[in-house]
Amino acid sequence: MNNDGMISVEEARERILDVIQRLPAVSMPLADALGHVLAEDVTSSLTIPPLDNTAMDGYAVRAADTDGASPDSPVTLSVVGEVAAGYIYDGEVQSGTAVRIMTGAPIPRGADSVVPFEETDETAGRVFGRFAKGRDHVGVFKAAAPGNNVRSAGEDVKAGSLVMRAGTELHAAQIGVLASLGKGQVSVYRRPIVAIVSTGDELLQLGQAHEPGKIYDANSYSVAALVTEGGGIPKPMGIARDTVEDLTAKIQDALLDADFLVTTAGVSRGDYDVVKDVLEREGEVGFWTVRMRPGKPLAFGTFPAPDGRRVPHLGLPGNPVSSMVAFELFGRPVLYKMAGRDGWERPIVRVITEDRLVNPDGRRFLARAVVRERDGRYYASLTGSQSSGVLTSMALANALVICPEDQATVEPGDEADAMLMGPI
Repeated sequence: MNNDGMISVEEARERILDVIQRLPAVSMPLADALGHVLAEDVTSSLTIPPLDNTAMDGYAVRAADTDGASPDSPVTLSVVGEVAAGYIYDGEVQSGTAVRIMTGAPIPRGADSVVPFEETDETAGRVFGRFAKGRDHVGVFKAAAPGNNVRSAGEDVKAGSLVMRAGTELHAAQIGVLASLGKGQVSVYRRPIVAIVSTGDELLQLGQAHEPGKIYDANSYSVAALVTEGGGIPKPMGIARDTVEDLTAKIQDALLDADFLVTTAGVSRGDYDVVKDVLEREGEVGFWTVRMRPGKPLAFGTFPAPDGRRVPHLGLPGNPVSSMVAFELFGRPVLYKMAGRDGWERPIVRVITEDRLVNPDGRRFLARAVVRERDGRYYASLTGSQSSGVLTSMALANALVICPEDQATVEPGDEADAMLMGPI
């Protein structure tokens, strides 16, 4: 903190994350585990594939039997059987013979290569419907090498090997690997439940008739969406009026099962004292000013839950853009840490600015912008008014252009960093 009483974005985030603990691990069905993080190492009790098998439909042969084969001088082999995936051929491929084999089927004893149908006379015969199951001979048009189209036992996973480490985030491929190991249940860190309370007598719920001087509660919905995007489970608690009784009741209800409490409004100078009074009375909450724009006022602390837990609380500003930006910088990292995830940082790209940015008060200015690519460079143009109440400018943006604290202006044509919030 310097002599203006404000703290930096990094200091605020560090203070917050120092308090946050990872949530306990839970066992859940693999089908429900997408997006969760493994809480323990996974080793395999299986070898995958368990036996050498074919990567193609074709004929299992001895490669030496196909020497010299060509379309003009095919090698003819006796077909002594066939095998499909899930079955084992109990005979043996001897010299001069072949076994018709389907993709994934184990390689029969004696065979060391698979000739695909496309390299035999079966392909031409199929066009005219003459060849199918049960044929006695096959003509091979191309010499095979040992190991052709053979997948070796254990080439994917070996029994006893470490397949996935704790801390791995489960995406589609990871889910598939765990399924291939027969893992019906997995130990993961659960998603944080985030209670969201909007405060203010001026707020209307969606569906209520509009009244003069009132506004609809956008913050509950935008913050809930950010919670979902960040991997949490939003629990909207509705609107708390500016009374001790209503706000206290909302907070107490939220603490019953929430892992994280987020409130909007009531954290800046001039806000109703009742909000700050209740937050300070019910929990251990500090009120900060952060050297950023939008989103300067911020509150953070903890509340005691009925079961003895300490539930962290993030108090966001009431202006809708400020609320979203502050949650992005401070709430998103909280969700990631609780869920055992890394990589909460958004990508930063270097852009050429197309508009003038004015930073009059020495705060980090995060300007809503659209970043586009042209001729191998990134360009950023503002999405309109940068007032913290203009939520449409946030809806149009895919990035926040960063004007540092010690820079008064960014002129058109200047380079700057931009934090990407969506695809370019």
